[in-house]
Amino acid sequence: MIIDINSLRELLSSVVGVVQLILEALSVLCVLIGLVRLFILVFKRTRYAQIRNQFGHYLALALEFQLAADILLTTVDPDFDTLMKLAVIALIRTFLNYFLSKELESDDKKKSETQPG
Repeated sequence: MIIDINSLRELLSSVVGVVQLILEALSVLCVLIGLVRLFILVFKRTRYAQIRNQFGHYLALALEFQLAADILLTTVDPDFDTLMKLAVIALIRTFLNYFLSKELESDDKKKSETQPG
């Protein structure tokens, strides 16, 4: 049995395309769930800081899924242009996620300090 490398590449490309689509759909789903939760919290007249914190967690998760999808894209098309685009996108998303995570940690820390224990 001879394995055709082009057939394997096409198969890998197809699998990566499906997984990439799933990751992007999960990212959109995270944002949608976050929005629904946001509206529920607004309806319950929850504090702004708590609403922001909850939505921030969903956004951070969505960014993780988007970054994973972008990384997968480069596995099947690793030309220089694609790699440079990924580097820029990854850098931006990583910075966004880092600062969002720091802000959420700060909010969580403030919340735990103000709660009676």
